[in-house]
Amino acid sequence: MDNVRVLVVGGHGKVARLLLPLLVRAGHQVTAVFRDPAHGAEVAETGATPVVADVEQLDVEAMATLFAGQDAIIWSAGAGGGNPRRTYAVDRDAAIRSMDAALRAGARRYLMVSYFGSQIDHGLSAESDFFPYAEAKGAADAYLASTTLDWTILGPSRLTLEPPTGRIETANQGATAGSVSRADVAAVVAHALVEPATIHRVIRFNAGATAILDALSEDDLA
Repeated sequence: MDNVRVLVVGGHGKVARLLLPLLVRAGHQVTAVFRDPAHGAEVAETGATPVVADVEQLDVEAMATLFAGQDAIIWSAGAGGGNPRRTYAVDRDAAIRSMDAALRAGARRYLMVSYFGSQIDHGLSAESDFFPYAEAKGAADAYLASTTLDWTILGPSRLTLEPPTGRIETANQGATAGSVSRADVAAVVAHALVEPATIHRVIRFNAGATAILDALSEDDLA
C-alpha cells in the first residue's frame, strides 16, 4: 500500500504525535482527528490535516461520514484512565463503532493500538484500577478480530519516553511484557500499515534487538 489515505483517531495523543510525521514523510495523505480545538495548530505542524471531532459523541453513521474517502483507519485514541465510565465509552464503545463505521465507509485497513496484555480473559480482579481499561480493550480487540476488516492489533508493552531504537521483540520471538518507547511504537504502526504480513495478526511487542521491518515480516510473525 503506497500513498495511503489514512485517518488517525486520537491524533493529538503522545504516540500519534510521533506517528503523524512518519506517515507524512512516507508519502501518505494523513488526517488526524482529535477532540480539543486548541490542539489544531500543533497537529497541523506534523503535516497532517487536523480535524476536530469527539468520537465519544459520534454514532456509526457520523463516524462513517468522517471516514469517507479513507483507505485506512488507525485507532490511537483512549480515555486516559481514571474514569471508568469514559474508559468504557471511548476504549470500548467508540472503538467498536469506529470499526462498523470503517466497514460502512469502505476503509478496509484498520490498525488498533492496544497493549501487550489485552485479551478477554485478562485475569485482573474487578477491584483493580486497571480493570475497566483491560475489559474495554479486550472487548474492542475481540470485536475487531471478528470483523471482515483487514485488521491488525498492535500490543506494545509499558510505554516510555526513551528515544527510538528502531528495534523490537515480538511475543512470537519470545518477548514477555516489558517496556518499549513511544517512538518505536509509532514506527511499528507506520510500518505495519503497509506490511501485508501484519493483516489479521495480533502483534505483541516490547523493546528488543530485531529491526522493526524484520520483526514484522512473515517469518517472524508465523
